[in-house]
Amino acid sequence: PILLNCCVMCFLDVLVLYFPGSCVETVIGLYGETIEVPCNNGNNKPDGLIFTKWKYVKDDGSPGDLLVKQAQKDEATVSATDGYKSRVSIAANSSLLIARGSLADQRVFTCMVVSLTNLEEHSVEVKVHKKPSAPVIKNNAKELENGKLMQLGECVVENANPPADLIWMKNDQPLVDDGKMIFITSTITKDPVTGLSSTSSRLQYTARKEDVESQFTCTAKHEMGPDQVSEPETFPIHYPTEKVSLQVISQSPIREGDDVTLKCQADGNPPPTSFNFNIKGKKVTVTDKDVYTLTGVTRADSGIYKCSLLDNDVMESTQFVTVSFLDVSLTPTGKVLKKLGENLMVSLEKNTSSEAKVTWTKDNRKLDKLPDFSKLTYSDAGLYVCDVSIEGIKRSLSFELTVEGIPKITSLTKHRSNDGKHKVLTCEAEGSPKPDVQWSVNGTNDEMSYVNGKATYKLTVVPSKNLTVSCFVTNKLGEDTKEISVFSQKNEDGAEQAKVIVGVVVGLLVAAALVGLTYWLYIKKTRQGSWKTGEKETGTSEESKKLEENNHKADV
Repeated sequence: PILLNCCVMCFLDVLVLYFPGSCVETVIGLYGETIEVPCNNGNNKPDGLIFTKWKYVKDDGSPGDLLVKQAQKDEATVSATDGYKSRVSIAANSSLLIARGSLADQRVFTCMVVSLTNLEEHSVEVKVHKKPSAPVIKNNAKELENGKLMQLGECVVENANPPADLIWMKNDQPLVDDGKMIFITSTITKDPVTGLSSTSSRLQYTARKEDVESQFTCTAKHEMGPDQVSEPETFPIHYPTEKVSLQVISQSPIREGDDVTLKCQADGNPPPTSFNFNIKGKKVTVTDKDVYTLTGVTRADSGIYKCSLLDNDVMESTQFVTVSFLDVSLTPTGKVLKKLGENLMVSLEKNTSSEAKVTWTKDNRKLDKLPDFSKLTYSDAGLYVCDVSIEGIKRSLSFELTVEGIPKITSLTKHRSNDGKHKVLTCEAEGSPKPDVQWSVNGTNDEMSYVNGKATYKLTVVPSKNLTVSCFVTNKLGEDTKEISVFSQKNEDGAEQAKVIVGVVVGLLVAAALVGLTYWLYIKKTRQGSWKTGEKETGTSEESKKLEENNHKADV
């Protein structure tokens, strides 16, 4: 039992009177459980105790005896003759025990303690509480209509004491009766047998489209706590269609040969299940579905498509469908054979649904632009690939150009090897197909290369005498030859020495000429000065001496 307050005890010499409404202790017991009613909170064993007696106030206000416990006896004597006869007993601390507590036990019980010197009475008021059953939402609406006040449901809790309070919640937020959009009506009924109370709360609610996902619950609040919450309920919200939308379902971009599905959707609830499709001006009605499929579309299927409600053609949605296509033609294609210096015309024609991107590659290397083929060279030969693309579509076309020409030797040179013991002859030629080479002397073919119609051949020889060496190149179109003189090592060394002597002599002659020129300029300047000073044209003796020395050096 729960003690709510304590009363001031009154001691009288002969008699203790109980006045209804006076301050008494209050005990709360649980429905269906044993209720313990304390006697003066256990302080009930005075000296000279004779007996303890429990009595109560009947429904009509008259007193009724329950039991008496003599101090010298172990067992109490039950004096009740009504429903308490089988339900009351006394505890060791003199508390009254009431089995199977009910609301009928909500009354005042009095403990009378009699001793040799005194008589005391202690009154206790008993209250019986019961927690309500879990709240349940009943009589749910099957659906709600947008903007219309309708009964959503009824929340019920049963068998409580005191009665429970019910609160309607939407998305965990309490709903308040505003007298316009929300009305909440609560009623309380008592069971005539048990006296327990049931609470019912009816909710009338004006739904909105946004409530289609709202969760409604009912919370029961009671002194026995904690709060109890019903299972959440959701309700379909009916509202008319306000907007129609047409969706094009296909891979992007749409290409010729693809299947395209048109899907019509409306925002009403419940959603419409049948629609009218406008297929490029032709009306097509579909029932019990919201799609229409175009199979194997072509570029001719590009255009405007629409869908609308069966009963309202004005409420429609429009989509423009574009079928992508790419037609490309390249001239020439395949293998192309041309002669050196000829002209090649390359033509690319394209028909596309959108702006196309064109790229060229030659032998897998990207070109900024296609070369000028007005006068073909050997370097123009190669595999040309043209890639034309739009979003989602790509075409590749190609031609392989071969440029042929009669071989022609462009250079024939010689130089010493790095060790100075050999002669290396280099013959460079142009031609296509690749020219073959023949040398007029034997030697070692060091290396050979052929790039863009240019061939390079090298031959290493050790001449024992002066030679005239020929380089001979040929292919299926013609031939060419060229000669070069090659000296033996000995003759070449003599020739080099002769070149050195001649160089020395030429250097001396140039030096003498410079000395003579310097002296002439000096004499000319000196004579000009002598005319001014009156000196003789022959000059001084010192000048004559310098002239003789210079002439002598020149002779040497």
